[in-house]
Amino acid sequence: MSMPKSVLANLDPAGNAAVMVMLLQEDQAARILSELEPEELRLLGQKMVELGEIGPEVIAGAIAGFVEKTESLGLVAHDRVGQVRNMMGRAVGEVKADNLMRRIAPAAKASTIELARWLVPEALTPLIKGEHPQMIAVLLVQLDPEVAAAVLHALPAADQSEIVHRIATLGPVAPEAITILEELLTRRIGERHGQAPLSIGGIKEAADIINGAGKAVEARVMPQIAKMDKVLARKIEEEMFKFEHLFVLDPQSMGALLREIESDVLIGALKGIPESEREVFFRAMSSRAADGVKDEIAARGRTRLAEVVEAQKAIVAVARKLAADGTIAFGSGDGEYV
Repeated sequence: MSMPKSVLANLDPAGNAAVMVMLLQEDQAARILSELEPEELRLLGQKMVELGEIGPEVIAGAIAGFVEKTESLGLVAHDRVGQVRNMMGRAVGEVKADNLMRRIAPAAKASTIELARWLVPEALTPLIKGEHPQMIAVLLVQLDPEVAAAVLHALPAADQSEIVHRIATLGPVAPEAITILEELLTRRIGERHGQAPLSIGGIKEAADIINGAGKAVEARVMPQIAKMDKVLARKIEEEMFKFEHLFVLDPQSMGALLREIESDVLIGALKGIPESEREVFFRAMSSRAADGVKDEIAARGRTRLAEVVEAQKAIVAVARKLAADGTIAFGSGDGEYV
């Protein structure tokens, strides 16, 4: 039976996009999905799972230019989750697809780690408080960075440095470690546990969690990490603050930064990014100055990648100093980077 017009009218753009993707062959859909950002993938996957029976009218409405082709088509809901899972796997790989599907459509027999990914920080923190830092680290790297940051912030301050250090140094995690974590969560929340070997953690995960946890946690944790391992601390700091973080600066902050940067360094740094990303720098300049920098970039010709990286690092170093002095600010709260 076809879907009533009232349902058709309620489809939002993401719902229409979901219908279009579901009409494609899996290879075609995977190529499209591979171009999307993680949040776009999550939203689109969620819409595809939620669509249920898709009648001809819905298809015709979503793809107005292909009405004749879609008049006799329909997509049944049988094994919809399996279809979406296959597309996601082809688009972003098996590990990422597994994580996405845990968020989009948790299975009825989901493991307790999968269930934990759906809990708010206030519900999750009591489940792990007082546990071994290694166990907490294994769990945190499987959560969204924002949730993991909130959990870290809520844990005792004395434990935070050790936990972040373990997150940053996690390598391949043995199935036995996952089993132990599952058993802990099983005891705490009464869900069935599973077992899967995962390679998780790393510098980026540690940096994302610290950035989300705020300046107070950063100021407390990073000196302790440096005492444990100076090289590791430097790598985490480099991941916490990259050149692209400058793109969120408002014109006033960007202007303050540019006044501290030599023209030759700026040109070298901007040479390595797309023109669209240069606009945040040009908006903080006068039209004449911006035109001059554009001409210099065009005249410079090919530039070695190593030179671009060094120039960008130099600008980041100045930005970090200005941020520490309070001259410029990133984000909208507690000094977080975004």
